[in-house]
Amino acid sequence: MVAGCLAAAIGLAACDSKNISELEEGVSTEADVRARFGQPENVWDAPGGARVFEYNRQPAGQKNYMITIGTDGKMSALRQVLTPENFAKVQPGMMMEDLRKMLGKPAKVTPYALRRETEWEWRWVQPPNSAMVFTATLDDDQRVVRSGSSPDRGTEAP
Repeated sequence: MVAGCLAAAIGLAACDSKNISELEEGVSTEADVRARFGQPENVWDAPGGARVFEYNRQPAGQKNYMITIGTDGKMSALRQVLTPENFAKVQPGMMMEDLRKMLGKPAKVTPYALRRETEWEWRWVQPPNSAMVFTATLDDDQRVVRSGSSPDRGTEAP
């Protein structure tokens, strides 16, 4: 199973690189994005009437993409959001929905009923190629209590 997941992740990474290279900010349309990436995991409303398409690569992959479609129907941004810069923005008190909009769907959600907490985990790669896991712990009010990164013992980076 691990070999199958690894092969799928490598294949997905190769497809993503090709698809990304075929898209151009300010030129590519929503139809172009959907033709290359398919149906988004989620669509978020953004300021000014833009929409953000979430393309989740968890749990097999180590990236999540957010692609912004402007009011003119063209792609205005394509970004990989599982980065140390975004993780640094995760602060205690942050709402679950804001966390999800920033990082995308987690690879794993683990509830701890006795502690009244839930851990959300995202797999990511710390440059140049260290496999990592970012964990955000949420309380019963669905607010971040704490967060941090650690080495991913379950996989190797590509």
